[in-house]
Amino acid sequence: MKLPSRVQLVDVGPRDGLQNEKQPVPAAVKIELVHRLQAAGLKEIEVTSYVSPKWVPQMADNHEVMSGMQRQGGIRYSVLTPNLKGYEAAVLDRPDEIVVFGAASEAFSQKNINCSIAESIERFAPVVEAARAAGIAVRGAMSCTVGCPYEGEIAPERVGYLAGLMKGIGVQRVDVADTIGVGTPLKVQAAIDATLKHFGVDAVSGHFHDTYGQALSNTLAALEMGVWNFQSSVAGLGGCPYAKGATGNVATEDVVYLLHGMGIHTGIDLDALVDAGAYISAQLGRPSGSRVARALLAKRAG
Repeated sequence: MKLPSRVQLVDVGPRDGLQNEKQPVPAAVKIELVHRLQAAGLKEIEVTSYVSPKWVPQMADNHEVMSGMQRQGGIRYSVLTPNLKGYEAAVLDRPDEIVVFGAASEAFSQKNINCSIAESIERFAPVVEAARAAGIAVRGAMSCTVGCPYEGEIAPERVGYLAGLMKGIGVQRVDVADTIGVGTPLKVQAAIDATLKHFGVDAVSGHFHDTYGQALSNTLAALEMGVWNFQSSVAGLGGCPYAKGATGNVATEDVVYLLHGMGIHTGIDLDALVDAGAYISAQLGRPSGSRVARALLAKRAG
């Protein structure tokens, strides 16, 4: 099989990874995390979101974080925007990319953003139009592409339907996300295949949670299809507030270890990445969720 020679990772730790933390994480800590990630070689970082602080209070400091970062050239800083009001607040902070998010499950869409899939696309359309007109890139996060906590297994046709809607409003690239981590390789490949009917492989990324320990297997399955963009979260941070039982995103450290072991270039310094994960884990007062990081840190300690 012909695997990609390089992979681009988007670290979603500062946003997706921290959004569920019950105790406020200071803006200075989030800024330091971004700085450590970019120093480790990450070229894409999902920094924050512009949602109502009533629903996601952890992201209420979005402006402080975005304005406090020391940006580096060649790095794409992305933010999540649920609607036009969120976009109007976000654009003032000069993101390189905005992310809109829809679900392949009607029940999840209702629970997550209180509207149907079709209604969510209507809500996102003016956001995408405004961003594209302003020269800002647009990514679409497609959640629950293999399983839903309310509907169970999701048919690939539902993923294709959502991908088509995203394409129709001008979204430039999409994430195939296993939000609750129930996917296995063949199911993930079916979801990706449905997406590839609407987007080229260069515009499709994998976003896998590790609830059932399948995230690295699913990453390999996506690689086998030529996918070379993936989202991951430093130290395995994150979950989903509307998906009961979902654990963290796959750890960036674990994905990088896998890729480097396969001779696939990432441009990421694994040791520096482990240090970034150790930093945020210490700030949160718990061990890293990355098995690779825990092993390497134990090895360092002798």
